[in-house]
Amino acid sequence: MVILALCVTGPLLAVMDFVDTLAKLGTVVENVDTILNAKEQEHFAKESASVIGNDIELKNVEFAYKEGQEAVLKGVSLHIPEGSKTALVGPSGSGKSTIAKLIAGFWDVDAGQINFGNVNSKDIALDKLYDKISYVSQDNFLFDDTIMENIRMGKLSATDEEVVECAKASGCDEFIRNLENGYQTRVGGGGLHLSGGERQRIAIARAMLKDAKIVILDEATAYIDPENEAVIQEAVGKLVKGKTLIVIAHRLSTITDSDQIVLVNDGKIEAIGKQEELLKSSPLYKSMWEAHIGVKERMVA
Repeated sequence: MVILALCVTGPLLAVMDFVDTLAKLGTVVENVDTILNAKEQEHFAKESASVIGNDIELKNVEFAYKEGQEAVLKGVSLHIPEGSKTALVGPSGSGKSTIAKLIAGFWDVDAGQINFGNVNSKDIALDKLYDKISYVSQDNFLFDDTIMENIRMGKLSATDEEVVECAKASGCDEFIRNLENGYQTRVGGGGLHLSGGERQRIAIARAMLKDAKIVILDEATAYIDPENEAVIQEAVGKLVKGKTLIVIAHRLSTITDSDQIVLVNDGKIEAIGKQEELLKSSPLYKSMWEAHIGVKERMVA
């Protein structure tokens, strides 16, 4: 019995390891199944991309992530003029990122419509819509390839020289050249060989290379350390020059110069205005601003 017990240990450990592998496989299969069975987007190319404007209008937009779930957005209407800077602010889970991702074409609206110029987004082919927009989030993904090729994803026809110029403009050329293989350094799956700030700077360089007319920044400087924040802010300034800019921000001090600040709360737009107007007219915005300033003062102290 003692000898038999010793013999059983090995197979039992192998079975336990196999069960763990099956659990991981089940998660992967579930994710793939969710994507394959997701509702297909309906985009029919009726208009040429060259005649599509860069001002954006949302008309009574409603959206839920899954059929039967409560709507995340409830009758949202908003006009974003071409060449303007619009900031989306509000409590966590209010629907700010959902608005931005719908504009970027990640999903189709359930009701209402989103127009670019006078063209319904559903009348624009998805590849043309994606060409119009650069989306930089706080959780950007890098492919398991070289830094050069990850930046070139913004414009596949770009030369090496153009890639390097964008890297310099975004403030990441210096740290790239200090790596063992420079621009030919492989970043690992998801960019795991780089820090969060370095990944973010490469993502900004990629967006600069794309040179889209509409730029969406979803907390794009969230992972940047204080030492490099000034460099990144300067890079973002170059990226958005002359563009239609949409910013999602939790640090309200970064969006005080916006042409309009849109306060989103519980899936609805609660208020729209400039900084001074909202401080006077919106109790929620005023409380958010005071909380933000209070945190900054405590950090300085």
